[in-house]
Amino acid sequence: MNETAERLMDLAEARIREAGYRGFSFRDLAAEIGIKSASVHHHFPTKAGMAAAVARRYGDRFFEMVARRQDESGDDVIAIYRSVFRSAIKRDGRMCLGGMLGAQAGGLPPEIVQEIEMFFRRCIDDLSSRIGGADAVARAFHVMAALEGGLILARAYGDISAFVRRLRGLPGPHSQSPDDRAKARCHAPGSGLKRRHHRRGRFV
Repeated sequence: MNETAERLMDLAEARIREAGYRGFSFRDLAAEIGIKSASVHHHFPTKAGMAAAVARRYGDRFFEMVARRQDESGDDVIAIYRSVFRSAIKRDGRMCLGGMLGAQAGGLPPEIVQEIEMFFRRCIDDLSSRIGGADAVARAFHVMAALEGGLILARAYGDISAFVRRLRGLPGPHSQSPDDRAKARCHAPGSGLKRRHHRRGRFV
């Protein structure tokens, strides 16, 4: 995909996260980067196809950010998800693209609905497989509902503290990470372990 197409997707993603599927048009995107509307159609024949591609890319990037860490616990996984969601609302005040389009799913073209359903299924499958335990699936649903609900409250209040209050009780950014626990074990008296180096995942 060339630079123009990537730029168009970036703009569409920002507008969808701000105002949903109807928050952008090809004409708007074309004007913002100084090209003709017909040029947008060259890269993306339909608005629905473009939104589906944006949703697919958003999901791929999201799962790179929440990727499995070494020596993680179930609480670590929840803290990782929470940190990614919090970083996004803190950075630009916009909604999760999945949550925004999910709320509009009843009136969206099928190819977009399919991508959004896939995003949430991947979230639940990833969380539950990494949390573990008999109630892992139920906990995964609870975590996703809390995260998306927290974003809605933060937007409604215009205050990120609403997100923080909604998520009280979930492991948060101050929870000890797998890397920190590994370091603590390495330096514990009598542990006899050599210090290992771990690659820390990136957050946005």
